[in-house]
Amino acid sequence: MTEAAPPALPAGWHAHAPGPDDVADLDALRARHEVAAHGARSASADATLAEVAGDGAPTRTHVVVRDAAGEARGWATAHDRAAGRVLVAVVVDPVLDDATGDALAAELFAWAERAGVALARSRGLARTQLDSGAFDSDARQQRWLAAAGYARVRTWWQMRRPVGDDDRGLRPTGPGVRVRRLERGADGMPDAGDLVAAHALLEEAFVDHFNHHEETFDEFLARLRADPGHRWDHWWLAELVDGAEPEPVGVLVAAEVTADDGRATGSYVEYLGVRQSARGRGVARSLVDAVVTDAAERGRGHVGLEVDADSPTGATDLYVSLGFATRYVTQSWHRYVDAD
Repeated sequence: MTEAAPPALPAGWHAHAPGPDDVADLDALRARHEVAAHGARSASADATLAEVAGDGAPTRTHVVVRDAAGEARGWATAHDRAAGRVLVAVVVDPVLDDATGDALAAELFAWAERAGVALARSRGLARTQLDSGAFDSDARQQRWLAAAGYARVRTWWQMRRPVGDDDRGLRPTGPGVRVRRLERGADGMPDAGDLVAAHALLEEAFVDHFNHHEETFDEFLARLRADPGHRWDHWWLAELVDGAEPEPVGVLVAAEVTADDGRATGSYVEYLGVRQSARGRGVARSLVDAVVTDAAERGRGHVGLEVDADSPTGATDLYVSLGFATRYVTQSWHRYVDAD
């Protein structure tokens, strides 16, 4: 892949591709940004490590900007998320004055565009989507996105449900529905047939969802396994069992959420998808019950998820009915660029 040209910077400032030695500074930078933007930290230190120098690094291109004193003041990432979709993240230190922050943000978004074009060319594409975002309360980031040519396209609810002892023990599933974990071999690895079924189900379930971009099976597995919270025993399949043979119709993939000291404090739903033909039979509710029960029996305190505020499937109403509440709101902003 052709590398993007570095951003233009003030005298004495410099840009470079980060490595393991930069992880602590980048994690601190992102934490300052998140606290200033919406009052709390969201991404974990483990996530920063995975993205910059861990299993998630191969699909990402980064640039970090340091001032004349060597302090990390800006960070941009272009993530090759799927064919035709590049996730763009731009983080600018909130301690910078508006003029400096605005100029640095503009340079980082311009770098991200060049990186996105390079990724599109490497895939042989003529056009790609740049997909970025902002906290709903972060007017500064939204101003930068608009200035860089992005348009706000969607709103997402970041929801959480507290978990307690009363959540131990599975509730009854929907009529004719069975929920189970993936089959596992003696080596602890999941059954290949179950993995293929899970991927196929998610691709089918999300084909009518906002901004779905198809991923290959290998891309899908590699991305999920790069998440530091990934656990094979956090995958569930839902099957209809009122026919001659069990029919897979739904899947939920969750991750472990850890505190700074490494303790597992919660579970997070990465994916929940149900085949269109099986919707309305309690499949989604049964899968949510499974992850809530699992979290309770592990002694965790909450289950979190993200949902499209305008979901056509009624997912928002389902989650509210199951005790989830919105903690904060995020936005998606998109821009399309040609690779020629």
